[in-house]
Amino acid sequence: MKTFDQLGVIGLREWINLPELGMVGLRAKIDTGASTSCLHASDIQPFDRDGEPWVRFTAHIGTLVQRRHRCEAQLVSVKSIKSSNGHTQSRYVIRTLLTLGEREWPVEFTLTCRKTMRYRVLLGSKALVDGQLLVNPALTYVQNKPTLADLSGAQ
Repeated sequence: MKTFDQLGVIGLREWINLPELGMVGLRAKIDTGASTSCLHASDIQPFDRDGEPWVRFTAHIGTLVQRRHRCEAQLVSVKSIKSSNGHTQSRYVIRTLLTLGEREWPVEFTLTCRKTMRYRVLLGSKALVDGQLLVNPALTYVQNKPTLADLSGAQ
């Protein structure tokens, strides 16, 4: 059997940070069937900053006790996404740093309403490839839970 020493191992669910958005300790579900990652957002408003397209949105943190967190990020694109139920919707795409364990790298997220879903963040296959991660679906929360001190790139 081949081994892949350069790849980090993660479980089906992991704790992450989004330091550029000022968000720490988010539970993310790993979704290898999705190409793009997504983040639960509402009140999404596009705007221009210095001639560049940006977007403002409210991110929702937590499942039992929800906190709202207002964010701004540069808009990368608008993408048509086909959901698992077959519906296609247009979503804003942002790119922000993601911290998982000891790794940090830029990840593209689509912004969408996930209020009926258990996990507010899904990590898709592109994020896993870029982060050089291998998923063991028999495990959960393999990497350490991030802390406020881990917000190295926070604004």
